[in-house]
Amino acid sequence: MDRSSRQPGDAIAGDARGELSPRAARALWWGSAGLVLGVLGSSVLVAGAERGWRPAVALALVLAQVCALRWQARVPVVVLAVNAATGLGVWALLPAVTLTGALLAAQVALCVLSAIRPRRVSVRALAAMCLPAPLAFGAGGPAGVAVYLLAVVLAWTVGQWRGAQQARRTAELRRAVVEERARIAREVHDVVAHTLSVMVIQAGAADDVFTRQPEQARQSLRAIETGARSALGELRLLLRAFGPEEGEDENREQREPGPSLARLDELADTVRATGMTVHVRREGVTEGLPPAVDLAAYRIVQEALTNTLRHAAGADEVSVRVMAERECVSVTVVDNGRTTQGRSAAAGAGRGLVGMKERARLVGGSLRAGPLPGGGFEVAAQLPVEGVS
Repeated sequence: MDRSSRQPGDAIAGDARGELSPRAARALWWGSAGLVLGVLGSSVLVAGAERGWRPAVALALVLAQVCALRWQARVPVVVLAVNAATGLGVWALLPAVTLTGALLAAQVALCVLSAIRPRRVSVRALAAMCLPAPLAFGAGGPAGVAVYLLAVVLAWTVGQWRGAQQARRTAELRRAVVEERARIAREVHDVVAHTLSVMVIQAGAADDVFTRQPEQARQSLRAIETGARSALGELRLLLRAFGPEEGEDENREQREPGPSLARLDELADTVRATGMTVHVRREGVTEGLPPAVDLAAYRIVQEALTNTLRHAAGADEVSVRVMAERECVSVTVVDNGRTTQGRSAAAGAGRGLVGMKERARLVGGSLRAGPLPGGGFEVAAQLPVEGVS
């Protein structure tokens, strides 16, 4: 797979397979190499102080183990096999070095393998490491065997614990990526769906009166331009969250405010430009609301107006009511369109209604939407203010 074509989820999947960054691999090598040289190297020197050539060969085998640990993050199975064989060689040359100490590098490799490879592989490696246990009986008896097996199982268990930690972090990263993708999808849907719905209606109106009433056609075209500029501004703000462009300053961001209830009249004007009557009524103070609640309320109104434009047959009037109280913000959007089975099905399908309910749920609120007994369609949301930052 081309590295440039990988998605965030692919990178996370790679981490789940146990890939380590170069810095982590180097740190692992230096730590394990220091441990093996400090413990096993000193044991070899002490045990073979007066044995001629054997300590030199054993020390060479220890150095080979340290060198092999350099690749333990890449090929842990091979490194485990090499360190186990050389460790047995050290023990055969210097029986005074316990089997547990001689196989210290193999235990380190087993710990790393247990952390970064599937459990079925690590269990086989654990079983293979338990095979030399009877050799410890001759030197240390049952206690020697018990110490060796305990050390091996402990190394494998530490690796499993470390792997479980990494798996949890990977799951959290994957969940964060999915949630961020869903958030971006909702934002893009809300911006694009509303703007395109208005533009389609305005384009149709301009085409109908282009020759008979050119001035009205120009007004429709100006409304299309205004809506497109507004949508581009919102998309620019959305994309800026991934990384500000060089040279941007705070004044520019202040000149391009994000969507909020303070811009509710601008939103209503885009719908009025299609010929529909929009009544906006505010009760209470909407300034100073938590940003998440402010954005959710705005997007719910925007999506409800978009659904009215797209699905409300015969609707020519819509009422928007925003009531800000101390505990919650209530949003109600009601139109006078005809209630039909097709409209009800359209309102419940797609991302629109689902997105509105999800926005309300994310801030701890609720939303209901459906036809009214006397005709028309209502969207009503309750968004709590307390406890939302």
